[in-house]
Amino acid sequence: MNVESLISDLAFILLLGAVVTVLFKWLKQPVVLGYIVAGFLASPHFTYLPSVTTVENIEFWAQIGIVVLLFSLGVEFSFKKLVNSGGSAVVTALVIVTGMMAAGFITGRILHFNTINSLFLGGMLSMSSTTIIIKAFTDMGLRQQKFASLVLAVLIVEDLFAVVMMVVLSSIAINSSVEGGEMLWSVGKLMFFLIIWFLVGVYLLPSILNHIRRYLNSETLLIVSMGLCLGMAVFSVYCGFSLALGAFVMGSILAGTSYAEQIEHVVTPVKDLFGAVFFISVGMMVQPGILAQYWLPILILSLVVIIGMIIFGTFGMLITGQSIRVAVRSGFSLTQIGEFAFIIASLGMSLHVLEPQLYPIVVAVSVITTFTTPYFIKLSAPASEFVERHLPQRLHFLIERYNNEGQKEQASGSPWAALLKRHLWRTFMYSVVLIAISVVSAYYIRPWLTDIGGKWGPVLAFIVEITLMSPFIIALISPVRVKEGDDAVSYNIPRIVLMIFRCVIALGFVVHAVASVFSATAGLLLGVAIVVMIILLLYRQLTRHMSRIEEKFFDNLNERELRRSGKNNRVVSDLHLAYMTVGAGCPFAGERLMDSNLRKTYGVNVVNVQRGYQNIPIPDGRQRIYPGDVLGVIGTDEQITRLLPVAEADKAAADSGDPGQMTLGSILLSFNSPLIGKTPSTASLRDRYDVLVVAVNRGGEFIDSNPNLVFAPGDIVWLAGNKNNISRLK
Repeated sequence: MNVESLISDLAFILLLGAVVTVLFKWLKQPVVLGYIVAGFLASPHFTYLPSVTTVENIEFWAQIGIVVLLFSLGVEFSFKKLVNSGGSAVVTALVIVTGMMAAGFITGRILHFNTINSLFLGGMLSMSSTTIIIKAFTDMGLRQQKFASLVLAVLIVEDLFAVVMMVVLSSIAINSSVEGGEMLWSVGKLMFFLIIWFLVGVYLLPSILNHIRRYLNSETLLIVSMGLCLGMAVFSVYCGFSLALGAFVMGSILAGTSYAEQIEHVVTPVKDLFGAVFFISVGMMVQPGILAQYWLPILILSLVVIIGMIIFGTFGMLITGQSIRVAVRSGFSLTQIGEFAFIIASLGMSLHVLEPQLYPIVVAVSVITTFTTPYFIKLSAPASEFVERHLPQRLHFLIERYNNEGQKEQASGSPWAALLKRHLWRTFMYSVVLIAISVVSAYYIRPWLTDIGGKWGPVLAFIVEITLMSPFIIALISPVRVKEGDDAVSYNIPRIVLMIFRCVIALGFVVHAVASVFSATAGLLLGVAIVVMIILLLYRQLTRHMSRIEEKFFDNLNERELRRSGKNNRVVSDLHLAYMTVGAGCPFAGERLMDSNLRKTYGVNVVNVQRGYQNIPIPDGRQRIYPGDVLGVIGTDEQITRLLPVAEADKAAADSGDPGQMTLGSILLSFNSPLIGKTPSTASLRDRYDVLVVAVNRGGEFIDSNPNLVFAPGDIVWLAGNKNNISRLK
């Protein structure tokens, strides 16, 4: 690889990208489209400008861009958000992905693409753009509305589905066929990989980061997070997956830590840089000749995306019990394809299974649907009103009845269902951990100890494996705690059946470990004996040990929420120490603590202020509060719950005036000016026009603004403020 050409190509596309994206910002268009246009201008297909010397150079940077982009998406994703998104988001995302996959595949076959290309096309058309939708919602001030929060939850789930889809499509492409067994094996491996690293990562990483907290400034946090990202990406490849998957997994693990916002902040410049290179590389694939030749497929696919997303998005929301208005507005908001379409297309190109014309076709569809997204979001409100007015009365009644019944069922819940869910989750999670121990023992521990210990190596490996398994076997067979309100008596028989089922599974793991060293018969006999011995001798010690592990795991999993609510920082009786970030819309931002009346209004005490990397313990009343400050607050659950939404008021709700509108201007006072004889304060220029008197030019001499200054005829008054307000004064 020629270093000089590598740097020169990077410099050329970044300079061109800077010019084009500034132009797109001026036109108030999505920056992503600017990158794609810049890529086209830098490509050999556009002959009026110099092009990059080597396309491989850009592909190299683009691969780094994919890794960093998916790491950032993972940090925004978090498994906690997935759990909190609820069934509505999961079901809706499943309906959309399944429906659009089918629509894309059928459309691809109609357009005479082969099976593999049609499958990839379906995958590319099934994912909406998180970046574009968030940008559109923010610009329109819709982030706080119910349908917008549901759409964002759907996008979170779609990101996870996209990762699964990449693995499945890779497997299909490599094997050149759609085999059910192979596909299930690939998905199973993926889920195993995700769960293991989720469990290990959540248990270890937050503890490690908290241990080295005092050394983590912005520089070291960037190095640590990017090191973890790239390390997991390499490990993912070692396990047979892609670099992008490993980066996404690491990002989602770090998303649950209290450092997530800081990581997001320090990684953003890196993401923006390499993400820009990736989207520029996408634009370089655009071929005008192919676009002109395939204008009809582009138009058809654009219509399939828009109509399909509206239909499947609306239907998915309706079947999960959402109202017609919310469902229709959600469907209209999802009418585009975005980042993952390009990533899936890049995957297909790297595997040499996509036809060359498919990539620029998908890029063109993305550009069209991105341009139309803001208009469809604006159209969603009148469209929902139109549907409500013209929907047959009987159908309207049935939908409302279905929604009401679903909400009642969700509110009431079933104690037996909740108990069954806890049993199944415990069985599933600990079984996965035990499988992981068996795999590590078979592929790493046993061969290593066999080389060292000879014939005694397998026996030593067996002892190590059983030792590692013991805590999790105890956890697997331990009774599931019954929550208050559960009618446990009526569930005795089902609980006994579930208990026996879990004991059989635990026994199966022990039997497998014994049989791997001895015989199957010995495995069965010794397995029972070992399980009984573990229960009799080590039950209490291992139960306490697993309780501590579980408590640590759930504390780390909920670290961000616990830090905000203070539920893990009990001071005395009902008092807690909570941490909350002051939002741009906070009503007391900019005020002194003594003027904020936090103690009088909410009953809380501010004991700490974290401003960047500056820590202010026990701040006095003169200390001002600024947006972005992290307040350490002591109060009761009720007091903290009241204060949280006020302190963390979303910045989207705040006034987001353009600072570029502020300017310095002047006015000449005539003899009949109403300002003659007045001072800056009595003229009330600040209150009436939102302008500030800076200075007065009187006879060539500048006089600074002061309370004793009196305006006189011929004065040139220099003002700071909005240029429109200064023009009104003139």
